[in-house]
Amino acid sequence: MLRELVPHGRTHRLSVLVAGMVQYASTCPASPDRENTVAALLEDSAGLGLDEEQAEIVLPVIEQLFKDAGVNWKRTNARGESYSIAEESMEEFLRWNFMPWE
Repeated sequence: MLRELVPHGRTHRLSVLVAGMVQYASTCPASPDRENTVAALLEDSAGLGLDEEQAEIVLPVIEQLFKDAGVNWKRTNARGESYSIAEESMEEFLRWNFMPWE
């Protein structure tokens, strides 16, 4: 899915999609050796807000998704500034349940 969507997709749409995929993965049943699973790492990080500790756990998982799909998550905007779809996705994932309007 990422291989088809990422090359020409809009970051603000892709980041939410990837965050949703990672959110789903965090709810999948863990193996008996729970502390060593990606799902356990993600579950422990979900909804806790964006801080450096959660970012260190989640960002490598999301970057690996892009690597496995064979697509680049690093981009440059029209002004020549670099940004990362993986980092945007991580932020969306970590803020998944944060809805101050509720």
